[in-house]
Amino acid sequence: MRAVNLCADNHITLLHNGAAFFPALIAAIDAARIEIYLETYIFADDQTAQLVQQALTRAVQRGVAVRVIADWLGTGRQRSVSLQQEFTASGVMYRSFNPWFRRGVARMHRKICVVDRQVGFVGGLNIIDDMVSDDDLRQPLPAPRWDFAVGISGTLVNVIHIELEAQWLRLGEMKLLARFQQFKRTRFKGGGVAHGPASAGLVLRDNLRNRRTIQRAYLQALGHARQSALLTSPYFAPSRKLRRGLEQAALRGVDVTLLLGVGQFRLQDAVSHSYYPKLLKAGVKIVEYRKTALHAKVAVIDDDWATVGSSNFDGFSLLVNQEANVVVMDADFSRALRQQIASGIADGEPISADAFNHRSWRARLWHGTAFFLYRFLMRIITIGDGER
Repeated sequence: MRAVNLCADNHITLLHNGAAFFPALIAAIDAARIEIYLETYIFADDQTAQLVQQALTRAVQRGVAVRVIADWLGTGRQRSVSLQQEFTASGVMYRSFNPWFRRGVARMHRKICVVDRQVGFVGGLNIIDDMVSDDDLRQPLPAPRWDFAVGISGTLVNVIHIELEAQWLRLGEMKLLARFQQFKRTRFKGGGVAHGPASAGLVLRDNLRNRRTIQRAYLQALGHARQSALLTSPYFAPSRKLRRGLEQAALRGVDVTLLLGVGQFRLQDAVSHSYYPKLLKAGVKIVEYRKTALHAKVAVIDDDWATVGSSNFDGFSLLVNQEANVVVMDADFSRALRQQIASGIADGEPISADAFNHRSWRARLWHGTAFFLYRFLMRIITIGDGER
């Protein structure tokens, strides 16, 4: 299962929800001495986001070079303007990704941070409070958003740093950075369960060289699966290849379980439901999570393959957006993530194949229409892509 370029000797910390992620992120920012790169899809204007913003400002006041990229659509037009003004006033360098769709429809959906080339974070958490709905900031959630990130120290951090530096350069001109002969090591602090040393790799999705890398990583892991595969996503509309990969694994006797978020968008739920019949027929287990917003994009396959990142199982993540996942080859880390997914499954609602197959004709019509609309939209957006 070596579809990913792996780096050895990494310590990986699983961070569940903002309660673990934000204290770890802020602690790393407060320990920064040289530079910080931060990318996020959403940089909200709530109490949690303000704490992060204040930590970035404190870093600048210590002489740290701070560079932040936020997606224009995800963050919102007005918030992007205010962020630009506030960061500029405080000395933080800020760039908005693809304002007014000048680069087409692609979004920067990644959530990454690197501090002093020593500490890295990759995951699914935006800079937004766990209790605030990310599609309606006025709507509180019934429980903290269910999501994950990883904190990283080790050889992989430099790989992540190179990508973030390249992204910053791609978005505009920048003077040459002063090259330091030696970086002061930053000590990682924060909640979570640390595991290491582990082999891990950064898997990116873009519209140039890495158009199918994340999907390929999943397909190769599923192709080598022998015992079990637990996959979690809030938005589910897999490509034909990924759907077949799931079905073929189940037909080989692999225990394949999908934990899917539902309830945020009615049309998205209908699109997801249109894929259920064939998956259930092949023996794939499907569990819907309704306790709160499920935002996690994680998976564990067999005993030692796991991934945490920003990529959903839908066409936008797999074919349009810029995404970033970390693949971890480590039994202890996989076990910890498996336990978290299992707790989510226990809180979910299993979908019965018999009950689903006896849907009303109205439900079948709605699911079929949603699938048609989704496929039509993706063909327009990805015209010439050739993937679907």
